[in-house]
Amino acid sequence: MPAPLVPDDDLYARLEVGHDASPEAIEVAWRALLRKHHPDVAGDGADALERAKRINVAHDWLSDAGLRARYDADRAGVPPGVAARSAGAPQGRGGRMAHAPWRRPASARPRRPAGPRRTDLVSGRPEERLARFLARVERLTPDELDRLAAAEPPPIAFLATVRRFLTPEARETFAASEVALGSRVPPARWAETGLREGLLAAASEVVLAPFLDDLLAEPFRERARERSLRAWDASVDQPRYGPNGAAVMALLERVRAWGPDEVAAFLRASVGVDASQRPWPDALDREEDEALRISAELAARDAAAAMPSAALPASSAARARRLAARLGYATALRHAYPPGAHARIAAAFTAVASLGAPDAPGAAENGPEVRRAR
Repeated sequence: MPAPLVPDDDLYARLEVGHDASPEAIEVAWRALLRKHHPDVAGDGADALERAKRINVAHDWLSDAGLRARYDADRAGVPPGVAARSAGAPQGRGGRMAHAPWRRPASARPRRPAGPRRTDLVSGRPEERLARFLARVERLTPDELDRLAAAEPPPIAFLATVRRFLTPEARETFAASEVALGSRVPPARWAETGLREGLLAAASEVVLAPFLDDLLAEPFRERARERSLRAWDASVDQPRYGPNGAAVMALLERVRAWGPDEVAAFLRASVGVDASQRPWPDALDREEDEALRISAELAARDAAAAMPSAALPASSAARARRLAARLGYATALRHAYPPGAHARIAAAFTAVASLGAPDAPGAAENGPEVRRAR
């Protein structure tokens, strides 16, 4: 059977979504538009039938990864052979395709039971869930706020699509929840884009669950839920630096106590080290280990801030802070590296501060369990 001809109009415009729309956004748009324009609702005239047909054709192409890749390539002028080879290739951060939010389908990942925080947000009536959610937001600690700000932001396109197709009543309810959220977070923190988007994504799951339940079948519904609550799950009730908090704290304490000679020795011992490199352990998954990624990012930021570099020339000070950030990042993930890998990463620091000695503070690699992002 010959391959179908690529449509010559804008399929994304047909569904009123952006070109980076996730599969869940496409599903929401398709179902919402059909409910509005289906001949049973809009009348069985020729215009209504044609509109419904075009909506279905757009969904058929954009909901199939292979057809979508072929359509995108055709629109971009990429030769068909190249498009076919790249249909399954990762295009985005962390090995994901640009329009697919998951590296592996939900069916391929082991199922984990929902913890107390997830139960609080997905069980009970919407008004009860919202009250619990807002009460917990009001109790967020500075560390939890920092983690939310450092979390990978949810896909803006999905929430934008959901908002576009909300009923007036649902839109008003969500707007009210946004105001309520903003009043429970310090204004300076609410102004942080990542933190605000993470909280709004969680609020969308809490407030708009009936709407999403109605429009999304499985596995789209569970994927949307996981993505909306991912930043929240990876941030709330989590230790700032993850399972290696003691080691990170010991590192920060030693770095803050350094004098100019020790900083200079650290720079000399680090000659040839790529200070911008953040070594992510192969044993970890960037999708499921979001909580650990956040811990490492905060450890990197705090280690850079702890480096006493004010007396150094600007270029040396910048390099010292980047090297400290790299070390903080690796220390937060030290349990996940192969044997000896962390010692090699920390070699320059060890040469100055003997951090790797058996009796050094924070040498133990065990710590509190950090839940993976669901």
